[in-house]
Amino acid sequence: MGGTNMSSFKGFILKGVSDHPQLEMIFFVAILFSYLLTLMGNLTIILISRLDARLHTPMYFFLSNLSSLDLAFTTSSVPQMLMNLWGPDKTISYGGCITQLYVFLWLGATECILLVVMAFDRYVAICRPLHYMTIMNPRLCWQLAAIAWLGGLGNSLIQSTFTLQLPLCGHQEVDNFLCEVPALIKLACGDTNLNQALLNGVCAFFTAVPLSIILISYGYIARAVLKIPSAAGRRKAFNTCGSHLIVVFLFYGSAIYAYLLPAKSSSQDRGKFISLFYSVVTPMVNPLIYTLRNKEVKGALRRLLGKGREQG
Repeated sequence: MGGTNMSSFKGFILKGVSDHPQLEMIFFVAILFSYLLTLMGNLTIILISRLDARLHTPMYFFLSNLSSLDLAFTTSSVPQMLMNLWGPDKTISYGGCITQLYVFLWLGATECILLVVMAFDRYVAICRPLHYMTIMNPRLCWQLAAIAWLGGLGNSLIQSTFTLQLPLCGHQEVDNFLCEVPALIKLACGDTNLNQALLNGVCAFFTAVPLSIILISYGYIARAVLKIPSAAGRRKAFNTCGSHLIVVFLFYGSAIYAYLLPAKSSSQDRGKFISLFYSVVTPMVNPLIYTLRNKEVKGALRRLLGKGREQG
């Protein structure tokens, strides 16, 4: 059968859990609930980081970047998922699928870099406290944020464009909840070794390098924290770093599982649910981790709600 590349298709079918129709309504309710929590949690962090002058620090600048990223990340896939779970129509237009592919990959890679930037910020705060405001000046913060967003975009442009060259031979059923590179590579009927090698190489780079930098920086941070004389100081330092570390392990753990484990060794269903985890669960959990473990955020929320009540 002759190979036509992906651009000749009008649309794709996102299977999701269509093999188990009895699960569709359960998934719909769970994903909708998660999405609403994600919107509320991340918008709250962006708002309080902007409105509370005490949070005008590099740490909250990067945290609101992460929240903006999570909002866009989840919005690039969840509304389409909900539409496909709600009714019999499981299709996504060609343009919708390609947009999702580019945006999802862009934001995923951006988060990889942004988590490194946040680790660097914590390293400077704890290991170089006297020079913190000089080193982490507004100009450097904007530059680091721009590197994260542009680095992620560069990765997406290369990988997505490369994936779109694959011949499909009439295969239109994407066995996933969303259009992402591993699922689309599986649709191809030609030789996908080069694509798989590129995917593995880029993903190894975007996970191994940032994760190594984060872990090394946390080695230095742990050493510095243990030298803090007061128990309260040590606890505060461990709390802010602990939140970041939990987010790092949730994000990188699911990304490594989805992108780097060989396709044959991980079952397709498991791969599907892992992509659901980092597109739906992680963006919802991030703001919860940061707010529940952070006194400054809780204080800012109380002040903001107090002002609202006074004005009311």
